[in-house]
Amino acid sequence: MIPRPFEYHAPRTLHEALALLGEHGETAKLLAGGHSLLPMMKLRFAQPDHLIDLGGLAELKGIREENGALWIGAMTTENELIWSELVQARCPLLVEGARQIADPQVRYRGTLGGDLSHGDPANDHPALMIALDASFVLQGADGERVVSADGFFVGAYVTLLSPGEIMTGIRIPVPVANTGYCYAKLKRKTGDFATAAAAVTLRVADGNVEHVRIALTNVGDTVIRAVDAERAMTGKPFDAHALDEAARLAMAACNPAPDLRGDADYKRAMAGEMTRRALNTSYERAAGATRP
Repeated sequence: MIPRPFEYHAPRTLHEALALLGEHGETAKLLAGGHSLLPMMKLRFAQPDHLIDLGGLAELKGIREENGALWIGAMTTENELIWSELVQARCPLLVEGARQIADPQVRYRGTLGGDLSHGDPANDHPALMIALDASFVLQGADGERVVSADGFFVGAYVTLLSPGEIMTGIRIPVPVANTGYCYAKLKRKTGDFATAAAAVTLRVADGNVEHVRIALTNVGDTVIRAVDAERAMTGKPFDAHALDEAARLAMAACNPAPDLRGDADYKRAMAGEMTRRALNTSYERAAGATRP
């Protein structure tokens, strides 16, 4: 199938894009990388009268460090994340996650802001953002607001992004030097969505887990932060018992739907295994960590 007829707009400034969005309201869709929206338009699941292309907005691109945080423009591509020396040095978890997204063709066009705004529970970036304690900069006609990644994803394809708003940037606190990290992803083949995946950041001090964040991909109707698993590990030694308990509690947090990737029990078990692997790798990468 082909999309229904629409009017194409190519604004050159954020102000112009917001004005177009305000003028056309629910009849308009924003175009970032296009890998989610265009297939939906071809199938006529999405039928906008107006398509607003954000590709010409230079102010939504770029990567820089400011006040102890990385600022990443929402229109920055996956490939730009992967090859950024600043991201490689300051936030390697983001590079590790982006390398596992789809294939090179997609990564050259797909954008970070488009991925996050779409709210697909199968996308990888939501879990990475929660593990990294990121926040999102949202711009509307009435001004700018900043919201935490933890809580931004409300349900399948539902976020806190309001009608008339555009995500302009992502802020990620630079992880401290001894932070271990890992994105462990199980998928059937290159380019596929995760059967289950876990994003982890972890720090160890005096033999105990000082900090841990665990976020799970594609095992519920939105990204899941495994809070009970985090609490069970914090302040305790990193050992086999802690791993078993964290994996068990991560599995308990899941609510996967059966599909071609497996039934619910299999996906839940794989979420536990990915959590275990991500925690192990994060511990090994944490500076100064030694196994008890």
